[in-house]
Amino acid sequence: MGLFGMNAFPVEVEADLSAGLPAFEVVGLPDAAVKESRDRVRAALKNCGFDFPVSRITMNLAPADKRKEGPMYDLPLLLSLLQASRQLLCDLEDAVFLGELSLSGQLRRIRGVLPMAAMAKEAGFKRLFVPEENAQEGAVIYGLEVYPVRDVPQLIAHLQGEAPIPAAVPAEPNAANLPLPDFADVKGQGLAKRALEIAASGSHNILLLGAPGSGKSMMAKRLPSILPDMTFQEALETTMIHSIAGQLEAGGSLLQNRPFRAPHHTISTAGLSGGGSIPRPGEISLAHNGVLFLDEFPEFSKNAMEVLRQPMEDGIVTISRVGGAASYPCRFMLVAAMNPCPCGYFGHPSRPCTCSSRAVDRYLGRVSGPLLDRMDLHVEVMPVEFDELAAEGESESSAQVRARVNAARKRQIERYEGLGFTCNAELPPSRLREACPTTQEATRLLQRAFEKFGFSARTYDRVLKVARTIADLDGSDTIGSAHAAEAVQYRTLDRKYWLKGF
Repeated sequence: MGLFGMNAFPVEVEADLSAGLPAFEVVGLPDAAVKESRDRVRAALKNCGFDFPVSRITMNLAPADKRKEGPMYDLPLLLSLLQASRQLLCDLEDAVFLGELSLSGQLRRIRGVLPMAAMAKEAGFKRLFVPEENAQEGAVIYGLEVYPVRDVPQLIAHLQGEAPIPAAVPAEPNAANLPLPDFADVKGQGLAKRALEIAASGSHNILLLGAPGSGKSMMAKRLPSILPDMTFQEALETTMIHSIAGQLEAGGSLLQNRPFRAPHHTISTAGLSGGGSIPRPGEISLAHNGVLFLDEFPEFSKNAMEVLRQPMEDGIVTISRVGGAASYPCRFMLVAAMNPCPCGYFGHPSRPCTCSSRAVDRYLGRVSGPLLDRMDLHVEVMPVEFDELAAEGESESSAQVRARVNAARKRQIERYEGLGFTCNAELPPSRLREACPTTQEATRLLQRAFEKFGFSARTYDRVLKVARTIADLDGSDTIGSAHAAEAVQYRTLDRKYWLKGF
């Protein structure tokens, strides 16, 4: 199997032994890692007790017009060479072999096993042989027998019927019990916590703006503890991306927790969107079905911020290179945190701001209008009062909030069943009016807000989606005036800071 982007393709390995000076050539557009397989295969054969053929060896990776990259071809090259030299006599037509070889013949884990296992099943193969540490990953695909291989002698014994290897049993999809920071640790900030609950329920983008120490990063890092459970399809897509990027843990299976990615503001455009000569997923794809947290938002480069715009709308990023174009899904929830000015205290109730109006204007101007327009909720995070910090009672726990989030998301999954999406943030314009019925009072309120604040058509749609999520949290099928009013209040912050002057 080969891999390009999210797409896997079958690769047939052929070997030819002919007379002439001893040589070992691999053809079929191999990259440097594949060419180096010659030395790993030679050493593994000798150290496992097999004879290395003394002849002119030509190995072909078909189809020859597709680039082959990575060490995953080590194992099939070795088996093809054993068959060509008559040291292995068995039928391998219905099997797929993947694995990197050590010089001693041990198999090391590789990346991208899950999408290649899915393609193997689709192509009609019955058996898949992978390194032990990749077996649970491949076993996710039902109907395909996945065999965990420790080393070459164990595999040969299995193929010759001497010591069968038990097929891997798919792991039960249990919810992960990893310790996560809890919202019970957050004192005060009721408005911001409510906004994060709404954002988690509908997968809405949210901007947190406030002075240093007000708790923006603290709350954002607790967001994973209230994110809703992933569906099987969401977990499969997310795991595939992490498998391609080589970020699955050894022995890992389906990811159960939604991803939470928090890249540093020095990240490059390629690191954020993905790239490389062989396109690899970037942070926005690794955050698929999860959260992309950008702290100190204005400190990111302009190109890095602007590259987010199209993926936020389309839910997919396409990376074009000379060898082809690779597309990765990237439906993520963007959480951005920023200060209101360079010193951080513009608008602070007690600490004076030392920045000039021009400096504040320049700082806020780093976030473009089109990008700001794509943020569904804008929340001003005010400093916490002493009475709230000193209060002895505990705040509401993440478990309590998550129960409401799961209930709201369940309503959305049922409403959008069979439509190709599962949350309000992904609601297309063509279904917006059908999914968001409003009362007459709510309609009049939205009209007044549209005219007063000068909302764009995109902003209005996003306000309506947020109102739909608030109604879901309230257990209502119809958007009422209270739901609409709360949704509108989360869009006034950009007008205050970006349009009204200082």
